[in-house]
This record gives sequence, C-alpha cells and structure tokens, in this order.
Amino acid sequence: MEANTPIISFRDADIAGGDSTVIYNLNMDIYPGDFVYIVGKVGTGKTSIIRTIIAESRLRKGSGTVCGYRLAGLKEKEIPYLRRKMGVVFQDFQLLMDRSVEDNLLFVLKATGWKSEESISKRIQDVLNAVGMDRKAHKMPYQLSGGEQQRIAIARALLNDPEVIIADEPTGNLDNETADGIMKLLTGINREKGTAIVIVTHNRQIFEKYQGRVMVCRDETCTEQKTADIIDLELTIRWKERKDSDA
Repeated sequence: MEANTPIISFRDADIAGGDSTVIYNLNMDIYPGDFVYIVGKVGTGKTSIIRTIIAESRLRKGSGTVCGYRLAGLKEKEIPYLRRKMGVVFQDFQLLMDRSVEDNLLFVLKATGWKSEESISKRIQDVLNAVGMDRKAHKMPYQLSGGEQQRIAIARALLNDPEVIIADEPTGNLDNETADGIMKLLTGINREKGTAIVIVTHNRQIFEKYQGRVMVCRDETCTEQKTADIIDLELTIRWKERKDSDA
C-alpha cells in the first residue's frame, strides 16, 4: 500500500459496543509506518474500535476502510481475506495449548492457504527469528513464560506479512520488565519493517516511554491528542500502582 494511502480510515463513524453506540463520529487515518495508541478508561470504546477494524462488529453509521476493504457492506466471505492483511495480538495470547509453538504457526499458515512445505518451514523459522524465539519451536505453550507466549503471538501475527498489527492490551498480563521487552519488539518491527502498529492500552507509562500518535477515547468520542502531556491523568491506570496492588 502506498505511503500516502491510509491502511485504516474512518469518517463520521459510529462504533457499536454490543447493542449500543460507544463512539460517535470517529474520524481517524492510520498510514503505513504509523505507531498509534488508542487509550482511555475501561468501557470507553477502545476494544470496540478494534472489533470494528477486524470486522467482528459492524459500523452503525459513517464509513470505514481497512486494508482496501470497505467495512460498510462487507460480505462474510470477504472477512477472512481482510484479516489476512493484518496481524492481531491479544492480551491473553490465545495460543492453542495442545500444540507446539511450531504447530500453532503451522495451523495459521495452512488455514490461510499456504501449500509448499519448504515455504511453510522457512516462514515459521523467519518469524521465530524475528521475535527471538527460534529455539522454542518444539516447546508447548504451557512450557513458556507469559512474555515468551506473547512473543509467539506476535510471531503468529507476522506470518502473512501484515500491513498492520493490531495489539489489544499486549502487555496487560505481563510484569514491567517483560512488558518493556514486548514494546521494544513491537517498536523494532515498526521501525525495521515499516509495519503499522495499533496498540490499545490504558498503561500510561507505555505510551509516554514509546512515542507514537495517541487517540484518546472519552465521553463517547475518540480523538487524537498531539502530546501525551495534555492527556488527563485520570484516563489511565498507572502501571506501578496496578502492579503493586496485584503483588
């Protein structure tokens, strides 16, 4: 996709959260190479935006385009092809616990039409190398730490060379040091591959340390803030406070 063409674009879009509208009149453009945070309190519509981007939820009003597909009127048979153009990373990893790391990745490649065993083997090795997990291919997910499982989830997201990686609270279940490693990995992918990254988070420390565009969800809107300094402190939960309370 050309650098001046948005990968993700919304115009006057109303975003659904269940049976109600949680975001009104969303206007947003995300371009190749962008690093974008969507932040806000729980229940302000952050994850609903992600669900709309990956076509789990339908637009209530307005227009949206993702990876060249128009969301309004998107046919069910088109959704798998849309999702192949993006990688999705979840807070809880969503790995298949009864299969090895290699077989988790193999499952995705087979499901998305890869046929050549040689190409499949090389692609698995390439993405594991990219996330520093090349020696873990034959491990089971339950044999890995939380940070290692998230690295495998990122490797899975990279398999089909996505235009954009969507990460929903990718550090939410990780300790401070491990979360820092995951953020360094994502920023490295963004910098080296030019892959756009969209991260949903309520961790203020992350988006202050790793700079990017910041979209703030509040009061049924989601708008871009030019600097982190003008974001209301109460919008986010401080990382240390949350981790201390869990200790």
